[in-house]
Amino acid sequence: MISRKVIKKIYADFENEGDGALVRRGITKSDQELLDPFVSLVEFSVSPPGGFKDHPHRGFESVTYMLQGGIIHQDFNGNKGTIHEGDVQWMTAGRGIIHSEMPEEQVNKGLQLWINLPSSDKMIEPKNLDMSSSEIPRADEYGVEVKVIAGESMGVKSPFYTKTPIMFLDFTLDPRSQTHQTVPESWTAFAYIIEGDEGVFSSSDSSTVQAHNVVVFGTGDEVSVWNTSSSRSLRFLLIAGEPIGEPVVERGPFVMNSQAEIDMTIRDYRNAKNGFEMAKHWRSE
Repeated sequence: MISRKVIKKIYADFENEGDGALVRRGITKSDQELLDPFVSLVEFSVSPPGGFKDHPHRGFESVTYMLQGGIIHQDFNGNKGTIHEGDVQWMTAGRGIIHSEMPEEQVNKGLQLWINLPSSDKMIEPKNLDMSSSEIPRADEYGVEVKVIAGESMGVKSPFYTKTPIMFLDFTLDPRSQTHQTVPESWTAFAYIIEGDEGVFSSSDSSTVQAHNVVVFGTGDEVSVWNTSSSRSLRFLLIAGEPIGEPVVERGPFVMNSQAEIDMTIRDYRNAKNGFEMAKHWRSE
């Protein structure tokens, strides 16, 4: 096995998103080429009366993973639900969707990952799926616990998947424990540290990484992680995906391949057509 080296670390600092929301941006436009097929990663905290009110999307998929509290989501196709701590919402925006994401409790925290769609799939029909914490496969041995949201780890495999193939693993390492995760050699891979300040993310690097950092890995077929703390657990997401290799143009809630497609998407939304027909009449509750 060839262990992947760390090629970049990105600290996700707090930003005020307005409407009572604070976010940490782990992936921004400057890192999209390096992290293909991933477009965005945010850790969010939102409290009432704020929230993410009715807004459109096109051209990508999202995975929302709750860490605390609950988020109530609705979309113009009639989907409505609430995801709580440990639950996941998968959303394929495809050709167009309008939805809202509003806080249920006083403190609500989670992560949202945007995954690009290839040009051939950007105009597919939208869909939505909620996955409860109890449905997520998990394994636990030798001081390592993993929740397999997508992909395979420690002999267990998730039955859920995104259109663009990815791996989405939530690891918790006890003090002084380690894990070695196989990752397809051609895939992009990174980790996001949720809790713990003494994780080492490469066999060739002894430096520890603080919480709220994105750790980008180079080539190889294995990611090795050690928790060097003698007292604190280390929790991180390991995310990997198959690169698409196409141009990415992001403008706000839209992810397309060219500025011309972005312009067309804005016109479609304003004129309520080509996937946004419900924009004229639909409002969330």
